[in-house]
Amino acid sequence: MELLLARNPDPSSSLPYLLRLPLEGGIVFRTKGTWPRTNALYCHPVDASEWPLDPELVERVALRSCVRRGAAIDVVCDRGREQRSQIVFTRARGRDMVFWQSARTRKQSRPDVAIPSARAGGIAELEILVDAHERYPYRFAAQQARVVRRGLACGDYAVSVEGRIVCAVERKSMVDLVSSLTSGRLRYALAELAALPRAALVVEEGYSRVFAVKHVRPAVVADGLAELQIRCPNVPIVHCETRKLAEEWTYRYLAAAQLWAQAEAAAQARIGVGERADAAGPPAPVPSSAELRAWARSNGLAVSDRGRISQEIVDAWQRAVLDR
Repeated sequence: MELLLARNPDPSSSLPYLLRLPLEGGIVFRTKGTWPRTNALYCHPVDASEWPLDPELVERVALRSCVRRGAAIDVVCDRGREQRSQIVFTRARGRDMVFWQSARTRKQSRPDVAIPSARAGGIAELEILVDAHERYPYRFAAQQARVVRRGLACGDYAVSVEGRIVCAVERKSMVDLVSSLTSGRLRYALAELAALPRAALVVEEGYSRVFAVKHVRPAVVADGLAELQIRCPNVPIVHCETRKLAEEWTYRYLAAAQLWAQAEAAAQARIGVGERADAAGPPAPVPSSAELRAWARSNGLAVSDRGRISQEIVDAWQRAVLDR
């Protein structure tokens, strides 16, 4: 796996070099320099066919890693210095742009995502699905969020995009965490969460409280949590010191997941790494009968006052959600 830099054979181009990355058979950019040493380098993506059959190579660098993460490609070179860089797909001056940057020259650390202040990710009102079986759920009263009760297949809180669950968070107190861990229920819960595009387990007490647990040896709990994290590495177990902090963390995490899911398809298309379904989760749960009736009437659809909601109404609601 190598990063290749060659001289651009097009004399009319203002970008004198061609950069080739080993993704999907080779992604090619025209660029201004051979490495982002003092400034981020502007790059122009071109078709792979523009790479010459007999390139005049300037550099040939072995890579330890070349991985796309959202709207960026992280590149790690296998050499002693100038190891880490990033190809960032972003927008500037109202148009799509690509920059090659390093840790020294990095100007925007979060491509395609507005840095949040009060609102998570700049979302005016985040719709959070709360499991209908959650007895004392977070209300997210201090956040810019709207809570909707649903019967979730896994997790206690979730967000959906285009009718699909893209992220869920399971909430645990320390007592519940220890109980579900020792009974084996937590292993199955994390396995279900791991099947989602993004998921996490949030604990309403700090990790230090694991070693103050009574009736169960603390080492058993600590070892069990470590084993679960190894078994399900894509489901982080996050310890927050208080319930309030756990609620805040859940809100921020769900908002970040929604932004990621919305941008993922566009990022894949722009970077050109083929068709993938990283952000496609299971269908979002259907609303309650009362909510469906209210929605149908507000949209001029005939619906009965009592009894089972017809499949036509359910299908119409799902189409409306997917078309938003």
